[in-house]
Amino acid sequence: MASPGPVLKWKKVTTASGNVPRSRHGHKAVALKDLIVIFGGGNEGIVDELHVFNTSIWFLPAVRGDIPPGCAAFGMISENTRVLMFGGMLEYGKYSNELYELQASKWEWKRLKPKAPRNGPSPCARIGHSFTLVGQRAFLFGGITNDSEDPKNNIPRYLNDLYTLELRPNSSAMCWDIPITYGQPPSPRESHTAVAYQVMDGLIKKWRLLVYGGMTGCRLGDLWQLEIDTMTWIKPTISGDPPAPRSLHSATVIGNRMFVFGGWVPLVMDDVKTAASEKEWKCTNTLASLNLDTMAWEPLQLEVFDESLVPRARAGHCAVAVNSRLYIWSGRDGYRKAWNNQVCFKDLWLLETDRPPAPNRVQLVRAGTQSLEVAWGSVPTADAYILQIQKYDVSAPSAPSVPPSAQAATSVAERKQPVTSTSNPQQAQLHPRTIGVTLGSLSMQPSPQGQLNNVTNPILVSSSSAIGQGSQLIQPSTAQPTTNVVLTNRSDSAWHDVGVIKATNFTVTAYSAYTNDVGVSVEVLLNFILIFLLATASSIHSLLLYRPKIPLSPGTAYKFRVAGLNACGRGPWSEISAFKTCLPGFPGAPSAIKITKSENGAQLTWEPPQNTSGRIIEYSVYLAVKMGTMPSGMAFVRVYAGPAPTALVSSAVLAKAHLDVSSKPAVIFRIAACNEKGYGPATQVRWLQETHSVGGGNAVSPSASMKKTSPGGAIPPSEPIEG
Repeated sequence: MASPGPVLKWKKVTTASGNVPRSRHGHKAVALKDLIVIFGGGNEGIVDELHVFNTSIWFLPAVRGDIPPGCAAFGMISENTRVLMFGGMLEYGKYSNELYELQASKWEWKRLKPKAPRNGPSPCARIGHSFTLVGQRAFLFGGITNDSEDPKNNIPRYLNDLYTLELRPNSSAMCWDIPITYGQPPSPRESHTAVAYQVMDGLIKKWRLLVYGGMTGCRLGDLWQLEIDTMTWIKPTISGDPPAPRSLHSATVIGNRMFVFGGWVPLVMDDVKTAASEKEWKCTNTLASLNLDTMAWEPLQLEVFDESLVPRARAGHCAVAVNSRLYIWSGRDGYRKAWNNQVCFKDLWLLETDRPPAPNRVQLVRAGTQSLEVAWGSVPTADAYILQIQKYDVSAPSAPSVPPSAQAATSVAERKQPVTSTSNPQQAQLHPRTIGVTLGSLSMQPSPQGQLNNVTNPILVSSSSAIGQGSQLIQPSTAQPTTNVVLTNRSDSAWHDVGVIKATNFTVTAYSAYTNDVGVSVEVLLNFILIFLLATASSIHSLLLYRPKIPLSPGTAYKFRVAGLNACGRGPWSEISAFKTCLPGFPGAPSAIKITKSENGAQLTWEPPQNTSGRIIEYSVYLAVKMGTMPSGMAFVRVYAGPAPTALVSSAVLAKAHLDVSSKPAVIFRIAACNEKGYGPATQVRWLQETHSVGGGNAVSPSASMKKTSPGGAIPPSEPIEG
């Protein structure tokens, strides 16, 4: 008995707006990262427009260059930022063998003229062929051509020839090749599919080209595999219950599976066995999955309670994978006709094939006395997120450690400064208003901040709030570290739901009084369903409305974790983060930080905290610099202290900055405000960089750009800083 396949869920995309393309069939689609690019096809005439779908919006880019004429039943592939298109039908009986390139970075078309192969003619004009990217080569296979010189007198001939096209990076110079193959090739066919995938052979990944189905007088359901390393055709042994033979279907690889959807199938399966050509055929909306590891057709777990919740039967549609989602758009309705034209669908569907991956750990944007504004990284396949919280007990030891020079420090040094953690912690020397960085050997005179000493296996690092009286670093550990903070796990340490949130940031002020260690309660799932059905806002906080709530307390530590949700369920939890609310009387964190690149360095500006709790005496700006030999080793050095909400960090200082590569390369700053009582929490910002190697190290490129601010005006926090 075959093992059960993946749990799949169809979802109709009803929120798409913008310049929605006309319904059609015979078109093609490719993915450029998260963009879906659609061209060609038609119904009432062939379409020559290029449409792009970006998550929820259709738009019509202004293209230029050698714009190709409208065509249908062509081949199209994508490689990095360029799209290649070959062949297709220009009008009835008139086919093309032209090759066009679209550079999506400029939306510019270019007609290419690849050289003919040395061992034969260039590919003839055709339709219904497959055009597949395999590594750095495009593989053209099969199709149908018109052997008549008169387009109105169509003499069809099915093809099974194979061509390859070497794709060179940043080059349009190409040459067709007719590779020498071994073994029996697939029979001539058109309207088939061909997909590329990789298999592990020991420690080496090897490419395979898989040709499925098509039409040659009757529908085909056979599978052929081309081993690219040996250029050998084989007919693999397939197990499981195969889908019906078909043509004009779609086949898309996601992970280790090939998903086949729709197409024309025989009306009566006996026709395939008894006749060379079918008597009748129909469109289908069946979905099949071929496991490419086991070469077995899998039974799918597809819950369908209503036929309106799945795409209707169709052929000539387009299908494309974006992350783990399969998108289906338009196509021909096989049951209806309108005069001389086909009826085509206008709908866009996505198939959820997997639960979302874990988001990046929760980061702190801003801490308040009874609130924590948090954010996390977006997951493309998550429709919403479930955020959970757990309270920590934080108690002070009987004899807290005091830096040796603290007693001799002036009133400036007595202010409670933000605390940071490094991979090689050292005892901090406190010097009033001292800012020092010796660039030659990078000997640092630390800013007046007390560093944590003897950090034992740090698990969590506060990465968006520098640590002082207002907000403290939470450092869970099996052994008590010799720091000025001691953490004790609660005996009732259980997770509580904050709620289901559509956005990737939220200000937490309360949480459910009931525990939920599993992570998905019935009530949360009901809220999630309501989000799908009723959501109209960009951010919805579905706190469990009928449960008692617990408000956040001042000066209290909390752990956070977040997981993505989609139609397939809840994904894995993120890594755990921990933050502490502020104590009353200290200023909040600066906001609206802007960083501008100048000839002299980086110009930073910011807005004062919303809650100053008195008069702001000064601000401090800290820069993360490299510390020790470990790549993640870093320390924060104060590079500015003053009353003005602006600072210039020189290029010489920036040259010694630690480059955080936990996500996109970035330089990290922290900015904190100080009133009469002391320093409050800091806002951390990641200044995105483009880097190049200089002398074996990373240097900051002048083309650095600032990370966008969140809707609330605060800078989204950084990725975790380990060490």
